Amino acid sequence: MSMNSKSKAWWRELLVPVIAVLVGLAIGAVFMLFTGANPLDAYGALLSGCFGSPVNLSETIVYVTPLICTGLSIAVAFRAGLFNIGAEGQMIVGMLASAIVGYTLTGLPRIIHLPLTILSGMVAGGLWAAVPGYLKAKFGVHEVVNSIMMNYIALYFSHYLVNGPIKDPNLASPYSPEIADAAKLWRFVGGHGSEFRVNSGIIIAVVAAILIYRLLYKTTKGYEIRAVGLNPEAARYAGIDVSAAMARSMLIAGSMAGLAGAIQVCGIQYKFLDLFAFEGFGFDGIAVALLAKGNPYGILAAASLFGVLNRGSQMMQLLATVPKETAGIIQASVVFLVAAEGIVEGWLPIRRMAKLDVAGKEETR
Repeated sequence: MSMNSKSKAWWRELLVPVIAVLVGLAIGAVFMLFTGANPLDAYGALLSGCFGSPVNLSETIVYVTPLICTGLSIAVAFRAGLFNIGAEGQMIVGMLASAIVGYTLTGLPRIIHLPLTILSGMVAGGLWAAVPGYLKAKFGVHEVVNSIMMNYIALYFSHYLVNGPIKDPNLASPYSPEIADAAKLWRFVGGHGSEFRVNSGIIIAVVAAILIYRLLYKTTKGYEIRAVGLNPEAARYAGIDVSAAMARSMLIAGSMAGLAGAIQVCGIQYKFLDLFAFEGFGFDGIAVALLAKGNPYGILAAASLFGVLNRGSQMMQLLATVPKETAGIIQASVVFLVAAEGIVEGWLPIRRMAKLDVAGKEETR
C-alpha cells in the first residue's frame, strides 16, 4: 500500500469518531435547549470546569489517567475478539495489591519500592483477568459472564479485607494503612500533600499506550492476537495457537486495568478505600475503547474527551443549571454513532472514496 493510500485510509478511520463526537455534542445542545439552558453557556462552564484553573486542569488529568489504562485493557481484549467487561474488578484487585505491598514493605529505596508496588497491581489485575481468559481458551466459557462475576467477587472480597485483615486499626473508617512515601508517585506541583493531584501516573499511562501499540502492531505475538480476533479458524489453520493468544490477551488486558488501580493508590489515594459500589472507570473504559476503535493512540484522545465530559459536567450543573446527566447523554450518543458507523458513513462520501481507490488500483494493473 502506498503512502497516499495509507493516508486516505487513516483519514477515513478518523472521520467516523470525529463526526460522532460533533453530533453527540449537537444532541447534547438540543437536550439543553429543551431544558431551557443555553448550550453555549453550558459548554463554556464545562470547559471552565476542566481548564479554567490549574487545579481544575490537574483534576481533569487525574480523571483521564485511569481511563487511558482501562481503555487499553478493553482494546487489547477486543483485538483478540474478546469482550473484557471485567476491567472494573481487575482495577480493584490492582488497587488492593498495590496498597498491601505499599504499606507492608518498609525501608526499601524508592527505586525498588515504587516499581514493585506498581508491578504488584499489574500482576494482580493480570492474574484476575487470566481466570476468565483461561476458561474461555480451554473450555469455551463465555468471557462476558465470567468477567462480570469476577467483578463482584473483587468488590466483595475487597470489602471484606478492608473491613478486617488490612484495616488500619488507628482509623474508624474502613481504610487500609497509608503506603510508604517510597511507594508514592511524584506529584508535579507541591509534593504528596498538594491540592494539585496530577502526578507522574499520566506519563506511565501514555507510555503504556505506546508500548501496547508496539506490542499489537510491531511484534509477532501482537500479530497473533489480532489474527485470532479477525478469524480464529483461519488463525488456527495458519498454525497460531488460538487458545494461547486469547489467554495472553486477557492477561495483558488485566495488567492494564491493574495498572489503573496501582496509579490510583500510588498517586491519588495512598491507601485502599472501601468501595461500596464500582467506581466506573472499568465500564467507562469500554466506551473509550469503542470510540478509539481499539487503537491505543486513539485511546489517548478518547479518554481525554470522556475525562473532560465527566469532570466538566459538575461545573456545567453548577453554573449553567444543566443536569449532570447531560454528559452521559453526550457520551451515549457518541458511542452509539461509533458503534453504528454505517450511519455516519452514510452522511459522508467515505464509500465513494473507497470505490474510487479500488477503481484507481484496477486501472494501474
